[in-house]
Amino acid sequence: MPNAAVAMSSRYSKRSRGAATRAALALGLAALALDERALAQPGGMSPCDVRTSERVVAVGDVHGAYAQFAAILRAAALIDGRDRWIGGRAILVQTGDVLDRGSDSRRALDLLRRLEREAAQAGGRVFALLGNHEVMRMLDDWRYVSAGEYAAFQTGSSEEIRERAFGVVAAEASREAKAAGRPHEEAAFRAQFFHEVPLGSIEMQQAFGTDGEYGRWLRNHHVLVKINDVLYLHGGVSPSAASLRCDQMNDTVRLELAASRAAVRDPASLLVTSEVGPLWYRGLTQEPEEAFLPAVMSILSGLEARAAVIGHTVAPNGRIAARFGGRVLQVDTGMLGGSFFPGGRASALEIRGGEFTAIYADEPRRPATLALTVLGPR
Repeated sequence: MPNAAVAMSSRYSKRSRGAATRAALALGLAALALDERALAQPGGMSPCDVRTSERVVAVGDVHGAYAQFAAILRAAALIDGRDRWIGGRAILVQTGDVLDRGSDSRRALDLLRRLEREAAQAGGRVFALLGNHEVMRMLDDWRYVSAGEYAAFQTGSSEEIRERAFGVVAAEASREAKAAGRPHEEAAFRAQFFHEVPLGSIEMQQAFGTDGEYGRWLRNHHVLVKINDVLYLHGGVSPSAASLRCDQMNDTVRLELAASRAAVRDPASLLVTSEVGPLWYRGLTQEPEEAFLPAVMSILSGLEARAAVIGHTVAPNGRIAARFGGRVLQVDTGMLGGSFFPGGRASALEIRGGEFTAIYADEPRRPATLALTVLGPR
């Protein structure tokens, strides 16, 4: 994945995409002030110090692979054949990147939203963490949106909505051209607009806006949680971000995402889009283990954690992998598969007491126990 700040800055500089964004904004997307009440945790539980004697199940990047996601949750005995929660008091952690590439991301999000409620009713918990692709969607970076994802938001009114949006943007473009003393070629402008704004895309943008159905839900979710001294997050904690506490990272990202999209002028300055921020950092999967181990131990010590479970970077051979003596566990195994992640498969990491077990959707009866170093208290 390219540097987030560079990629986003490049994208926002494109005049045509800016026009598309203004079209949707013209339909009434407005900034919503952060509801501080939503920051409170159920039962007063801090996401940065969760204690449980129940099993914890972590699942990595989904990328629109609804069928595979549901299959691994069934293999982990968290849902039944009707996709209803049967995990009791277990905790499910999904480490982000439900969106983009695959076609069924909306269904996967809806499943997580429902499981949050059902798990809570049963005494369990679902932590649906933010990934960089959720942030990209909220900030109108659509480079990896699939045709099926647009189609999921298409309605009988989509053509009318797009036509109205075009009218607003075309009028603005005509005024700008006239003021600059240059011709406005409406036919070419129309063709470009309709190519870049597929049916369903405006509704999708509204849905992920600050006051949209999915935007409101995502903006009140965490970047990282800590359960029994094990961190769970999407990308990783870099040495430059390690001075921030767990709750500081969560609060900072939440406040950054609460701002209107138009307010994001310099993505590189934000924790949520920084390449060394917790959503984008890849050092824990790419740095040489022997040389970088002291840094990993320092990062974990500063966050009072004994290990980190991360997604974002696909583990080798489509298998859950351990690095740095079991201090870093990679749970992104390329669930979507196909041309995006050849050899990828759905997987889950179950942690029960001191036992770490890898579960695969195509090996539900014979989960393979990871050869991990059992880490003692920090």
